[in-house]
Amino acid sequence: MDAITRDRTLNGPDALEPVARPTREEAMAAVRTLIAWAGDDPRREGVIDTPKRVVDAYAEWFEGYGADPAKELSRTFEDVQGYDDIVMLREIEVESHCEHHMAPFLGKAYVAYMPTNRVVGISKIARVVEIFAKRLQTQETMTQQIADAITDSLRPAGVAVLIDAQHQCMTTRGVHHRHVGTITTQFTGVFKTDASLRQRFLDFVNKR
Repeated sequence: MDAITRDRTLNGPDALEPVARPTREEAMAAVRTLIAWAGDDPRREGVIDTPKRVVDAYAEWFEGYGADPAKELSRTFEDVQGYDDIVMLREIEVESHCEHHMAPFLGKAYVAYMPTNRVVGISKIARVVEIFAKRLQTQETMTQQIADAITDSLRPAGVAVLIDAQHQCMTTRGVHHRHVGTITTQFTGVFKTDASLRQRFLDFVNKR
């Protein structure tokens, strides 16, 4: 069986051994256990096929573990006719799951970079957001990962990332506060050092 991908692991003597990826049947058995633990009968007609559906859904929700952001950003273009200003994508859909409760958090990402001598196809930026979103996440970590991936692959003069999302782990359980948005940001390079450039980014975020 394949080992489960780990992006955030302990290093050195405390490093953890890779975890063997369960089989599809083992995953379905785990869902049956949860159905029974919730108080229902996994043999009941209405839920008998639920384990299959859940496993199929997980394969889609967490397909980011099998994708490589660096590969998406590997094809770049140097013929930009001297363009040296902000490249920005607004309102990229974010559909992720928090790693603490495995509950969805949904929102929008705003990503910009200041190219030096090369750019990447705009769809690739959206794809990078999608790859990191389709993993168990914290919003803070995902914001940082997006900025790092673009920095490492494109070597731009700076990167700006803002994510605005609502977390169902606090709207459907716990404190039950609805319509509360969580905003995280990450600025590197010129977006960090130049307040006017950072403000331009934020103005573009808020543009309607």
